[in-house]
Amino acid sequence: MSRLLIVDDHALVREGLKRALTHEDFSQISEASSIAQARAGIAASQPNVVTVDINLPDGSGFELVSWIRSVSREIGIVVLTLNDQDNYIRAAMKAGASAFVSKSEPIPVLVAAIKHSLIAPLNFSAQGLEKVFSHSHNTLTAREFDLLAQLEKGQTTAQISKSLFISPATVKTHLASIYRKLEVTNRTAAIHAMHEQGLSGK
Repeated sequence: MSRLLIVDDHALVREGLKRALTHEDFSQISEASSIAQARAGIAASQPNVVTVDINLPDGSGFELVSWIRSVSREIGIVVLTLNDQDNYIRAAMKAGASAFVSKSEPIPVLVAAIKHSLIAPLNFSAQGLEKVFSHSHNTLTAREFDLLAQLEKGQTTAQISKSLFISPATVKTHLASIYRKLEVTNRTAAIHAMHEQGLSGK
């Protein structure tokens, strides 16, 4: 019997998932609505698998995925989100997720992803993965997604450096990479491109 933690900031989504997954042989299904709650929940319930939404009130779900993978190579991590663009799938894979599922998919697809993550937590799976790899020249890393989120908040280089615990020089290196991949030359254009390409968490 496996233990599941559902991380999503919408109570209706969590409740719907709990009901849908109740009969899927879980001994315990717990919930969290933020990164902070998820960290506490993982410590308290020691789940075998965690579903993670990307857009959380206290940060990016990718940040949580990276943290979970840094503390455990055994926990299955399924990114479950409305955002199914290729960049998000690649970022989930780079962050250490076991699987990526769009919320528009039927429950059996999620169940299959959860079962996969329990068996092979370090073997990433997602629908359309071949297509993602065929368009990988503009891949944004999980860290670059984090930095984009800080840009959207209007943070300065120094503030981003402090928030992400990296040096100002590293921030500038990431910015240069983001500008190149998004084919822009400044922050304002990067934020605009983010929205145009559906990369924004808003």
